[in-house]
Amino acid sequence: MLLKKIIKNFKNNFYFSLKNILDFLKKNKKITSINSHIKRNEGYDMSLGQKMWKRANKIIPGGTMLFSKNPDLFLPRFWPAYFEKTRGCYVWDLENKKYADLSMMGVGTNILGYSRREVDDAVKKVIQKGNMSSLNSIEDILLSEKLIEMHPWAQMVRLARTGAEANNIALRIAKVATGREKIALCGYHGWHDWYLAANFSNAKNLDKHFLKSAPTNGVSKSFKNNIFVFDYNNFNQLQKIVDQNSLAAVIMEVSRSVPPKPNFLENIRKITKKNGVILIFDECTSGFRENYGGLHLKFNVNPDLVTFGKALGNGYPINAVVGKDEIMKSVNSTFISSTFWTDRIGPAAALATLEVMKKIKSWTILISKGKQIKENWIKLFKKNQIKSDISGLDALPEFNMKSNNNLQIKTYISQEFLKKKFLCSNKIYLSVMHNDKILERYFNILDDILNNISKTRFSPLNYKIIKKLDGPVCISGLRQK
Repeated sequence: MLLKKIIKNFKNNFYFSLKNILDFLKKNKKITSINSHIKRNEGYDMSLGQKMWKRANKIIPGGTMLFSKNPDLFLPRFWPAYFEKTRGCYVWDLENKKYADLSMMGVGTNILGYSRREVDDAVKKVIQKGNMSSLNSIEDILLSEKLIEMHPWAQMVRLARTGAEANNIALRIAKVATGREKIALCGYHGWHDWYLAANFSNAKNLDKHFLKSAPTNGVSKSFKNNIFVFDYNNFNQLQKIVDQNSLAAVIMEVSRSVPPKPNFLENIRKITKKNGVILIFDECTSGFRENYGGLHLKFNVNPDLVTFGKALGNGYPINAVVGKDEIMKSVNSTFISSTFWTDRIGPAAALATLEVMKKIKSWTILISKGKQIKENWIKLFKKNQIKSDISGLDALPEFNMKSNNNLQIKTYISQEFLKKKFLCSNKIYLSVMHNDKILERYFNILDDILNNISKTRFSPLNYKIIKKLDGPVCISGLRQK
């Protein structure tokens, strides 16, 4: 702005000198403060990743294609933001700095570790032969048969490439099969209109379902009276919804933060079957983490339809809807189709991933590591006299401190871990590549961090940590618990 003012003043004189500029500024002192809000040499100590984040925000609405990867959710001004390469449980940023990832591991996709050789080799093989053509790939059939084999209650499969797509497909099938429109939901299921519409009747309906303060701008009002929300482990709440409405489907996560109460899932299966309501289990997150297949197999409760994703392709886009044939055949009475649901890479990656999972029994490794992490968290929090809630599947552990300053603490934890070349927050998407050596170092660093937090405490529920932050507090985000 200041330069524009100067150029405008001398627009009729292209040969003005530095002395002319200084004289002009001396006479117009007020305009010299125009740029006072701009930080000088801002990029001097800024990482290349953060520079790219600023660049992205100018051309990408929201800055990133996936909200969960917004660097401001972790450590504003310092989070590496972008990666150059991966291997095992390590990530290299754009400046070739190596970090141990005890954070999201590809938002839960890479449970076999980053750049898993067997999976990458399978993908390279089909790329060399050709990924897309005018004909279908045999891998569609092979993957579908494999999924049906591990789920004897099901007979048919439709493949997709994202979790939200898979859930949308399942709900469309349920509506066609029942001839009904209304849906009851529990958990996180994506970004589509039918899900966000849950907040029409109450703006806080989804707050307990990992989507806090979710906006409904742009969401079709046609869903307004058709979406109902019930809380996990609250069967009476669902009973009331079923009694008062003719539902097409109940869609829910089998488990995420807490285990099901005795008979909770069984009672849901009974009431849906009794009322002709299709039960859909969303296992896009929970699938393959704690057993070879869906978490519902562990609890011995079979749905009518189930959706899988994330870990199924170990980082490659592949999702699936698996279900009973009499319901799945409803696809023939509607239109569900997409070009890239027929690419060859996704199914090929899934087949290789499933083979490795079965060979090494990946779920047993994840459960063991998760239990170890939870036990160590309990010891460290107790040692440092800090109260915290520890929750999540054993293979997806998380903690939340009982404090009024959770965001400050979360930011501080990410900050101090980053200094030690760890990507960390309050949740760990475990992979089989998180070995004992890495976990031991993680616990040692965490112990020091918790000790520092404990020293700043001035009441049981509040920690004075803000002065220890090198930058702004992280944003709360839509996915805060």
